[in-house]
Amino acid sequence: MSSETTHRPLVAILSGAGISTDSGIPDYRGPQGLWRRDPEAEKLVTYEYYMTDPEIRRRSWLMRRDSEALRARPNGAHEAVARLERSGVPVRVITQNVDGLHQIAGMPARKVLELHGTARAVRCTHCQARSGMAEALERVAAGEADPVCRECGGILKSATVMFGESLDPDVLTEAVAVARACDIFIAVGTSLQVQPAASLAGLAAEHGARLIIVNAEPTPYDGLADEVVREPISVALPAVLERIAGGEGGW
Repeated sequence: MSSETTHRPLVAILSGAGISTDSGIPDYRGPQGLWRRDPEAEKLVTYEYYMTDPEIRRRSWLMRRDSEALRARPNGAHEAVARLERSGVPVRVITQNVDGLHQIAGMPARKVLELHGTARAVRCTHCQARSGMAEALERVAAGEADPVCRECGGILKSATVMFGESLDPDVLTEAVAVARACDIFIAVGTSLQVQPAASLAGLAAEHGARLIIVNAEPTPYDGLADEVVREPISVALPAVLERIAGGEGGW
């Protein structure tokens, strides 16, 4: 056996809403995004409104009940990321999405950093107890318009980071460490306008990573990128990852 070892680059993938649109999940901030079409909807995911207004909470539970995110399935882009990880290339996903599709596609949960939490769980705002979203939605379907925590009676919310809440500092710290350490940083389906997630692209480039941006619209970090890809994500990302898996370009 040769004593030489082949360097496998650490690949960090920052994924935004655009990676999930082909799974039927709307892009909230895009030109046709929900926040632009219905600014009132933003109140349903704003912490202050949610905690102080029972009507907002009732509407929020109906929104969760009707959400496409929990019924969606991974698309070719999610599957390509999981395939790269299975090939032996070290991969870490940093996602702004709350849909859990990276894990459903086969990425190990420990290798996925969910900056904005997950829509697949709920937590109590008082005692912090966590439980499954499916169970909470069953209670809504049974007639509980605003289900409360079974442990303490506190207000329940999805385990996502709402507007007005801070990101989990441990998750953010790990994401920063990955951005600094990676050899290749791919920003896919993200406008790179929401901080602090967007700054991870610049941080990676600053520490010597090859920066690849796969997004339909221009981003503030395009000028720093080694490669910018505008093709549809479900086609473009698998092609980029296949090149990396094959070691093309000296990777």
